[in-house]
Amino acid sequence: MNILAISDVHGNENNGLYSYLNNNNVDLLIISGDITNFGPVDFVEYFMNKLSNHGTKIFAVPGNCDPDDVEGKIIDSNAICIHDNVVEYENLVIYGFGGSNPTPFDTPGEVDEETLYKSIKKVLDSKDINLVKESSDEFPNGRISILVTHAPPKNTEADKIVNGSHVGSESVRKIIEEYKPRLNICGHIHEARSMDMLDDTIIINPGMLEHGHGCLIEIDENNNIIANFVNLD
Repeated sequence: MNILAISDVHGNENNGLYSYLNNNNVDLLIISGDITNFGPVDFVEYFMNKLSNHGTKIFAVPGNCDPDDVEGKIIDSNAICIHDNVVEYENLVIYGFGGSNPTPFDTPGEVDEETLYKSIKKVLDSKDINLVKESSDEFPNGRISILVTHAPPKNTEADKIVNGSHVGSESVRKIIEEYKPRLNICGHIHEARSMDMLDDTIIINPGMLEHGHGCLIEIDENNNIIANFVNLD
């Protein structure tokens, strides 16, 4: 399975993304937030439907720069909103939560750390993440759990700003340490395009779509994960 991860669209289409979807085998497109830049919310449905014309399944969460109405616009589009939700797709179980921990900029999608932790925990507990990893006749190698958040986990390469400070979410980090998903796809920090490990969890911040950034994640028949950054210019 091929998954293309992108983030931080901020209302800017990228023709390179459309070309990439046309010319490559992408089964699933995951968008980890900031689809708009404080609106307009109508861009969301337009963008998602245009992407879906390429025959790719789309899962998305809103970010901290997305107004409240963005979640509804994702739901109304041809994409699947995974904010505060669990979605099963083939051998994947994908848990999503958008928004971010507080920032200095007072953006609309910010959530305090306690609420963020409790909310993500509730999503994860709705389907036991440990049972997901067990083998079955249908999935002899178990299933892969993916946590999609806009906010990156604190003190990783994915949350490092230009001056070297770490500004990610303590709650997202705590959730990853406790529940140990195979993969966390995040965004939010534009300059922190990176792959990192937090215990056994792969952390991927694909970077900012406006800069032509994305990440292709390949999952083979043995559930091995191979990730490579791609340029979508």
